[in-house]
Amino acid sequence: MRVVEVVRPGGPEQLAVADRPDPVPGPGEVLVRTAAAGVNRADVLQRQGHYPPPAGAPDWPGLEISGEVAGHGPGVDAAAWPLGARVAALLPGGGYATAAAVNAGLLLPVPDGIDLVDAAGLPEAVCTAWSNLVDAGRLRAGDTLLVQGGSGGVGSVAVQLGAALGAHVVATAGGPGRAARCRELGARTVVDHRTADVAAAVREATDGHGADVVLDVLGAGGLATNLAALATGGRLVVIGTQRGTRGEIDLGLLLARRASVIGTTLRSRPLAERTRIVADVRAHAWPLLADGRLRPVVHARLPLERAGDAHRLLDSGEVFGKVVLTT
Repeated sequence: MRVVEVVRPGGPEQLAVADRPDPVPGPGEVLVRTAAAGVNRADVLQRQGHYPPPAGAPDWPGLEISGEVAGHGPGVDAAAWPLGARVAALLPGGGYATAAAVNAGLLLPVPDGIDLVDAAGLPEAVCTAWSNLVDAGRLRAGDTLLVQGGSGGVGSVAVQLGAALGAHVVATAGGPGRAARCRELGARTVVDHRTADVAAAVREATDGHGADVVLDVLGAGGLATNLAALATGGRLVVIGTQRGTRGEIDLGLLLARRASVIGTTLRSRPLAERTRIVADVRAHAWPLLADGRLRPVVHARLPLERAGDAHRLLDSGEVFGKVVLTT
């Protein structure tokens, strides 16, 4: 099979197509012939040498794919995942390839009406957004949700999920065009982070209440703003560190607000936790694809051989939603 490997840590030019042996599905695994792979910030970090794959995962990038079932390992219920079935999958790595062996518990069926290629941009984003909004953030109907980076791969999904759960969604975006698209996805309020005081805008939009849940990809660079935007009893859930890993917390403000700061990752969790999240997503979030309240947001499709260009595009800051690599 063809894969995109990291020749050595560095820039996008270090991504190169190579031949590797076809995967053989082991116990509990399904062989998927890949139609497309989603491109994520974690792939960029892996390319740079900052985010190595967990033990046992392939050494090439890729955390999510879509494709068709092409084989079964021992112990897999073939009736549940018949040959030719359209599937999407959450992976610990190895998605930039024409095939992958995937634990059956990490598979999701691609519903009718959802393009198979575009579906590659769903597993990582939906599992991340759902687990952090609902499990970690305890988001409920009537809450205010601040999504820092509503135009991102996870952010564009979080906006949709928050709206579907009945939250007042406030999203940040850069510029009127991106703001308008966030509103189309379900954000009731959009704040231009380039020109506005985000915390003040959140309080104005909520009559001084603030955000019950903040989903943050900025890390240290957004810490002060996020804490200032929190409501009493609010939960700040940090899932990225695009603006740094170290910051100072005003503990007096944290105590006065009776607030929580929560940090999570998805890739490094034990298999049992990841399969539980996938099962929850299939039961509660996946049905939203059928009624149109959730849809993949794909900015661009590029062939596997142009993985370097896909990373350059992601680095450019121009992407709204996801970039996918087609096989």
